[in-house]
Amino acid sequence: MKLSWKLIIITSVFFVNYVAAGPLLAAEVGFGAYQGSLPVNPLSNQAPLAQQTVNLPVGNFAQAQVFNFFDNQLAVNLPANFVSGDSDLTVKQFADGPELPWNLDKLSQIYDISLSPALGFDEQTAMTISLAYTADNNYFKQVYYFDQDSGGWKAVPTTDFPKEHLVKAVIHQTAVQVAIFAKPGVLTVGKASWYKYKNGLFAASPDFPKGSRLRVTNLDNDKSVEVIINDWGPDRARHPDRVVDLDKVAFSAIADTADGVANVMVSPIELATDRDGRVLGVKAESLASKPVLSSRSVVIINEATGQIILDKNSQTDLPLASLTKIMAMQVFLNTEPDMNKKVAYKLQDEKYNYLYCKVGESAKVKLKDGEKLTIKDLFYSALVGSANNAVESLVRVSGLSRPEFIKQMNEQAQAWGATHTKFVEPTGLSSANKTTAFDYALILGAASNNPLIAQASATPSYTFKTAAGKNHTIKNTNKLIIEAAQSNLQAEKFPISASKTGYLAEAGYCLATRIKLGDDYYIIVTLGSPTREKSFNEMADLIRYMDRVI
Repeated sequence: MKLSWKLIIITSVFFVNYVAAGPLLAAEVGFGAYQGSLPVNPLSNQAPLAQQTVNLPVGNFAQAQVFNFFDNQLAVNLPANFVSGDSDLTVKQFADGPELPWNLDKLSQIYDISLSPALGFDEQTAMTISLAYTADNNYFKQVYYFDQDSGGWKAVPTTDFPKEHLVKAVIHQTAVQVAIFAKPGVLTVGKASWYKYKNGLFAASPDFPKGSRLRVTNLDNDKSVEVIINDWGPDRARHPDRVVDLDKVAFSAIADTADGVANVMVSPIELATDRDGRVLGVKAESLASKPVLSSRSVVIINEATGQIILDKNSQTDLPLASLTKIMAMQVFLNTEPDMNKKVAYKLQDEKYNYLYCKVGESAKVKLKDGEKLTIKDLFYSALVGSANNAVESLVRVSGLSRPEFIKQMNEQAQAWGATHTKFVEPTGLSSANKTTAFDYALILGAASNNPLIAQASATPSYTFKTAAGKNHTIKNTNKLIIEAAQSNLQAEKFPISASKTGYLAEAGYCLATRIKLGDDYYIIVTLGSPTREKSFNEMADLIRYMDRVI
């Protein structure tokens, strides 16, 4: 069949041709394909770098066709009967676009693809597009389209071909804006070694969560094996080019174990989600130019300059739960205690906790009446493990009356400029303790300049022994500090230099961190997150966001 076509030329050098189409490529992985046409072109106010149009006359879809654009940077594979009438296939090329995802790297130009009119278009019919990327990139790649309704980018099923430097994606629409984006830090091309553990088709990965299914292909012989991730590793700090480690049985399917390592490509088949419904730390909903936040109040402040980097309801008065403990520890340190002094625990200390909660509901370190330990042990128990009884013990041994101690907490807040903050007790168990995200950023920034508070609050775990010989190990309540990479939250080491968590039913989940980027410190506060998982995930997003924009 001879194809009649016309070209509209904007660039000085390009060509469009067509070849016999091969079979459509099945998607390896994706969050789902968008169906339908976008009502408005979000790139309509920008001048394209280039534009090409080919005419598709009536009757030309008796068989599939492939059209190449911009020196083979983009190919559009239209299946038979994609549309039924005389149509123009127009592709525009843009260097930049609307609201680029903050947490992904753009690897291609943005392409606006439109078929008009789309007579007889069936939304169940898919076209396949191939997009080229020029630079070597071994990270996980997907094609994303811009969703006008949400104002963000969404992934479509995508397969990467690293040898050819291109990806293929499945599209169910006749008007779309697409680009290739890569997830930094998630390797899909590199080395694989082997270990002997379960004797099956399994693998360990530092990127893909347990339960995920991957296809691992030996790039030297094209042999492939499908594996299930059941362990964490290898350690990228020691093996920066290692993608996965394969069980001996799986490795033997694609290479000789005597080789030790193989050059491989990983293609995700099915990716497990974390408890917050995220895949590789990315939300399934659309990605925008800033993190999408569910917390009621958020602020990011440059500690030295006071510049607000990000703000969401940061002046709203809210309960702060155990974030209260940072201020309590500051007031305690103002009394200049001997941290190595041994003191006796009293059961009366924890009874103050039960003025605000039921017995058994309060986080505490288990101690017997009269049991002796150091002030340092109580201090670390309060900040690392958020032990409420340890706070009341420190109030008692401070030499201040309890009302005076609480009064000084309020006076210290005022002195630091936190004028919308009020404390009625020292632990955070009372919902009457109130602050704003902005106020608390001032509090954490000032308190973190005390090295004892900074060090204790960012300590992953603390172990001590009472005078009676009983051992205690206290773990930090902030899992961004303590959890390994398999949680998808610690894929990189977060530069946290101070931190505190908090939770009350009235307050939701609260989290504050002080991070160092370059020579500057930044305070990030989130109040009123709906779940513990969202609290940590959003803080992780905000830290990664700052790392990319600063």
